[in-house]
Amino acid sequence: MKLSILNRYFWREISFNIMLVLFGLLAMFSFFDLLQELDSLGRGHYGVNSMLTFVALSIPGHIYEVAPVAVLLGIVYTLGAMAGNSELIVMRTSGISLKIIAKILLSIGLVFAVVTFMIGEIIAPLSEKMAQRIRIQATDSVVAQDFKSGLWIKDGSSFVNVNTVLPDSSLVNIDIYDFDPQFRLRSISHAEKGHFADDHWKLLNVTQTSFNNERAVQNSSVTSKFVKQAQWESLIRPELLNVLLVLPEKMSAWNLYSFIQHLHRNGQKSTRYQVALWSKLIYPLACLVMVVLAMPFGFLQQRAGGISAKIFAGILLGVVYQIMNRVFVHLGVLNDWSPLFSAIGPTVLFLFAGLGMLHYVERR
Repeated sequence: MKLSILNRYFWREISFNIMLVLFGLLAMFSFFDLLQELDSLGRGHYGVNSMLTFVALSIPGHIYEVAPVAVLLGIVYTLGAMAGNSELIVMRTSGISLKIIAKILLSIGLVFAVVTFMIGEIIAPLSEKMAQRIRIQATDSVVAQDFKSGLWIKDGSSFVNVNTVLPDSSLVNIDIYDFDPQFRLRSISHAEKGHFADDHWKLLNVTQTSFNNERAVQNSSVTSKFVKQAQWESLIRPELLNVLLVLPEKMSAWNLYSFIQHLHRNGQKSTRYQVALWSKLIYPLACLVMVVLAMPFGFLQQRAGGISAKIFAGILLGVVYQIMNRVFVHLGVLNDWSPLFSAIGPTVLFLFAGLGMLHYVERR
């Protein structure tokens, strides 16, 4: 009965403080997003409503990014307040061991880890895709829509159908339908692949069918030709294709895995996407690591620093963790490190640091 009451008490206090910290961090990041988007305000049809919608749809991605830091700060604040009120001392003298408290805190961290994974796997990729679609459609005159047949884009007097857009912005199975000013079909071009270079698209294995439309139907003629490579001048740019794409770090684990398999089948390098995949799988576990890292702060003596000093230390640790994560990812890609090592390195280092601090506190 005593443990049940203690469990509910910890859940209530810590969950509330984690959500409070999370709300504060999201408000800060949303404010920065709003300031950044002000530069695009008024471009094309990008108005206030579009800007606010874009910022709102970016929130799930921010939740995924800051969840471990929110867990760290929420637990540091809660344990610091409990230590200041001598609640932890009373618990320890009542026979509540550090292991029992650790199990309760880890169960809370596990729930937030699962929620973080679900947001990063399901909600954030979809919201990021919608945000980019809204922004690009509002700031550019190109109209795009994602159908079962692929991506359809209006490009001047042409309509373009792209069956597949790969994360590196290359295109697979492209059909270009070109119309004259009277909306009569002039030509149909089909290319197996296309990639953007030197300010234009390079198409491979192109079959072009041309229609010479005369006033008399009987005078109409159709010609066809095949070329191995052709240039395609278009208003479409790779950044416009973000209506279907998100950064590798914001893609779902399943999409990353599928694209890695595609690269392997084509003999292409996939280090960046492998690192992103492992990071996607491991990053939610940082919520558990942050629990271990936060616990020692509650058992340090008051003379070691007040609650404000502990919160500052927690913020500093959270910032260092995020920086190390990014540094390891970039170094791993540049130096061709093991993707697993690049993704898990900072998390393991912080885990050992937290366990070392817990061991020190327990022995005092």
